[in-house]
Amino acid sequence: MKTQRPVVLVVKRIIEFTALHGIPCINLGATSISCWHVCSLLELSLDARSYRMLGSAAPQAIFSSCPRGSKSLTIPFRMCARLLSRVAFLFVFLSMSLAFASTCAAQSEDVDDADPVRLFERAQAAHAKGDLEHALELYEEAIKVRPEFPEAEFQKGNVLVALTRFDEAEYALRRASKLRKNWSLPYSALGTLLARLNRESEATAALREAVVLDQQDGVALRVLASLRLHAGDAKEALTLAQAATTLPDAPVSAWILRAQAERATGDKAAARLSLDRVLQLDVENVAALIERADLALDQNDYEKAITDLQNADRLRKSDRQILSRLAVALERAGRPDEARHIAETAGLVTTREKAADDKNAIIGTPEEIAAANSDDPAVARKALEKLLDKNPDNAKVLGKLGDSYRTKDAVRSLEFYRRGVEIEPNNQGLATGYAAALVTGRRFADAVMILRRVLAKHPDDYTAHANLATALYSLKRYPEALPEYEWLLRSKPELAVAHYFIATAHDYLGQYQEALVSYESFLGHADAKVNQLEIEKVNLRLPMLRRQIKLGQGVKKKKSE
Repeated sequence: MKTQRPVVLVVKRIIEFTALHGIPCINLGATSISCWHVCSLLELSLDARSYRMLGSAAPQAIFSSCPRGSKSLTIPFRMCARLLSRVAFLFVFLSMSLAFASTCAAQSEDVDDADPVRLFERAQAAHAKGDLEHALELYEEAIKVRPEFPEAEFQKGNVLVALTRFDEAEYALRRASKLRKNWSLPYSALGTLLARLNRESEATAALREAVVLDQQDGVALRVLASLRLHAGDAKEALTLAQAATTLPDAPVSAWILRAQAERATGDKAAARLSLDRVLQLDVENVAALIERADLALDQNDYEKAITDLQNADRLRKSDRQILSRLAVALERAGRPDEARHIAETAGLVTTREKAADDKNAIIGTPEEIAAANSDDPAVARKALEKLLDKNPDNAKVLGKLGDSYRTKDAVRSLEFYRRGVEIEPNNQGLATGYAAALVTGRRFADAVMILRRVLAKHPDDYTAHANLATALYSLKRYPEALPEYEWLLRSKPELAVAHYFIATAHDYLGQYQEALVSYESFLGHADAKVNQLEIEKVNLRLPMLRRQIKLGQGVKKKKSE
C-alpha cells in the first residue's frame, strides 16, 4: 500500500472536508475540475522540492513524472498545468481556508459554551465594561457547567449587589465562601452587604472571618472598624482603623475613620493630625471638613469650626447635616441671628440661648439638635422625642415628629400634627403635613377641607395640590380631581403618573376620547420600571376602549346624538 507524504495527507483532508461541506467545483473558463480531481492530482509525485515550487512562476514544473504503478491521468498534461496555475491554486486554498476557518470558529464558540473558564473570562470582560446583565448570564452559565466554581459565585454576587438584588447576592456570596473556605473576599463582600442592610451582628461575624483569613483586607478592616465604632467599642475600632491606614495606598476614608476612633477614645490631638493629613491630600474632602469641625466644636474653637463648615457647605450645597452643624457653631460663637437665618432657610430646628424670649426657640444641647436633624429617621425620631420632652408646646418639633412618623405610624403622625396645628393654626407647613397624614390615614374628606383652606392662602403649594388631587380621586370626585392633576402636570410636565390619573378619571366619567389621548400620553412619558403596573393596566384597557369609541360609546357621543 502506497504511503502518502504528510503534506499530501493534510491537503487531501482539507479538500475532502471542503467537498463534504459543499465547496463547488473550480471553474476556469471552459474547464471544470472538482475537488476530488484536485485530490487525485495531488497524489502525483508531490515531493518536498515540488511543494516549495507551488509559488513559482512555472507551476507545471510540479509534474515531473508519475510514480511507477500509479494510475494514468484522464486529464491531459497541458490541461493539468493550466488548471493548477497560480491563480487556480490560490483560489482553491482561499475557498478551503474560508470554509475551514468558519467551521473552526463555530467549533471554538461551541467549546467556549462548554468551557467554564472561557465563560468566566467572557463574563469578566462584560463585567468590566459595565454590561452587568450579560455578565450575570455568563457567570450563571459557567456555574451550570461547573457547579463548584467559587470565583464565578463571588463575581455573580458582586454583580447582583450592583443590580440591588440583595437576597440573591447574599446567597451567592455565602455559597462562594462555603465552596472556598480559606478565601477572604467572599466574607468581606458579604459582610459589607450585610452592613449595608443594617444586619450588624451578621456583618461583624463575616468581616471578622475575612480579617482572620487576610489581615491586609482593607475593605474588611474599614467596614468592621466602622461597625465597632457604631457599637461603642472605640478601642477595637481604633486598632482596626490603624491597621487599615498602614496598608499601602490606604484611602483617605481609612484616615477619617481612624480620626473618628481617635476622637472617640479621647485622643483629640491624634485625631486632628489624622484629619490634617487627609485635607493635605484632598483639600475638598467634605467628610474630613465636617469631622474636623466637630472636633473644633468639642474644643470650643468655634471660628475654626465655622470656617470648615462654610467650606463644606460651599462644596455640598443645602446639605442638612452641614447646615445643622453650622447653625450650632454660629449660635455657640455668639452669632444667633446668622444661626437662625441658616436654620430657617434650611427648615431646621435650632436652639437659642434666650429661649424665654422666643416661643419658637428650642431648648436642647447641640448634640440633640444635630441628632434631630439627622438623615437617619430612627436617629432623628429619638432625638426629636427627647426635645419634645423639653419643648412640649413647640409646634416645629411637633411638625417634625409628624413628618417622621407619617409613613411609619399614621395614628401617631396625626396626633403630632393635630397638636402642632392647635398651637399654630396658620402655619402652612403644619396644615399641609396634617392633611397629608389624613390622606395616608384615608381620612380623605377631612384632608380636602384643610387643603382647600391652605390653597386659598397659598395657591402655589405643590404638596397641597398633590394631596388634594389624591383625596378627591379617592373620593371618586373625578371632575374636581381633574383640575388638580392638570395643575400638577403644568408644574411638572415630566410627571408621567399624572397623565395616568387624568386618563382614568376621564375613563370613569365616560369621556373615552379624552381618556384615549391621556392614556397614549402616559405611555409616551412612562418609565418601564417605575410605571410597570400602570403600563400593564393601560395596555389591557386600550383595545376595549378603542372598540367603545368605534362603537360610538361614551358621554360625548351620547350628547351629540
